[in-house]
Amino acid sequence: MHIERHAISRSGWLRAAVLGANDGIVSTASLLLGVAAANVSHASLLLTGVAGLVAGAMSMATGEYVSVSSQADIEQAALRQERSELEEDFHGEHRELTAIYVKRGLTLPLAHQVADALMAKDALGAHARDELGITEITTARPLQAALASACSFAVGAALPLLVTLLVPLSWVIGAIAVSTLLSLAVLGGVAAQAGGASLWRGVVRVTFWSALAMAAAAAIGRLFAYFGG
Repeated sequence: MHIERHAISRSGWLRAAVLGANDGIVSTASLLLGVAAANVSHASLLLTGVAGLVAGAMSMATGEYVSVSSQADIEQAALRQERSELEEDFHGEHRELTAIYVKRGLTLPLAHQVADALMAKDALGAHARDELGITEITTARPLQAALASACSFAVGAALPLLVTLLVPLSWVIGAIAVSTLLSLAVLGGVAAQAGGASLWRGVVRVTFWSALAMAAAAAIGRLFAYFGG
């Protein structure tokens, strides 16, 4: 049997991984650029980068876990309500499912027949999918999302941190900016391809806004160095 695989099946973990890596690169690079522009020592710059990596990874994991857990709680509450409604008014729920299929283009007799067949096999599953929009693909998975976000953030943050470690302090601002934009362009392209979207649109979108973020951070660092003496 031929089973098609679509990009949307990767949407959950792909979103968390891409968001984590992108945030890791941009936020750590911006942090390093801002601090470097304030004329600190190489050791202080490295310490800042390591602290940013650890704090950012934990923050991403916590935020993703809380967010996706809330989504999971909402889904479970909706399923409990639907299960209760099926127990109290099975025929009414059958009519509701039939009406959904009619709205999607089936004739009333065929919609009735489809509702019969699906509810006989798995009434709650049929209503979860066709009434609530909850499927195996879209089901919230908090731990998976949190782990993907934390790991991808750490991997992303490691890039500007590694550049900072290897490059002399006098070159670090330019090296971080160039390496960050190149890596973000690659990441945006890979994410676009994996999601079935436009390659160039993904590249331009992520590099443009990331360049603005880094420029703002560097400008603040310069201002701090100027006014702070």
